[in-house]
Amino acid sequence: MAGQDISRKARQIVGPLMGAALMAYFAYHAVQGDRGLIAWWKLRYEIEKTNFELNEVTAEKQSLEHRVSLLRPASLDRDMLEERARLMLGAIGPGDVIVPLSGTTDAAKPRAD
Repeated sequence: MAGQDISRKARQIVGPLMGAALMAYFAYHAVQGDRGLIAWWKLRYEIEKTNFELNEVTAEKQSLEHRVSLLRPASLDRDMLEERARLMLGAIGPGDVIVPLSGTTDAAKPRAD
């Protein structure tokens, strides 16, 4: 009789135990899996970071497009042309005041000949 009681109780416990194990499996993968919450948070972070970089690059592109438009023959800006010529040739006029900017490279610095 003791053996029958144990087998009957074992059958009663196996079902809920299997259900709990199945729920634990799905809960773990809902959080840690390839498509779980942590992966979703990482993906959202990457999207935010990429959008921020896109905004920076777009602003830089618009700035460069504006500067290029000032050098087009149809709308030539003489100041922009002079600035580019001095930068390319490394020329400094006798009355020019040089203001060093941080982050300039040696190639961008004018030469004093």
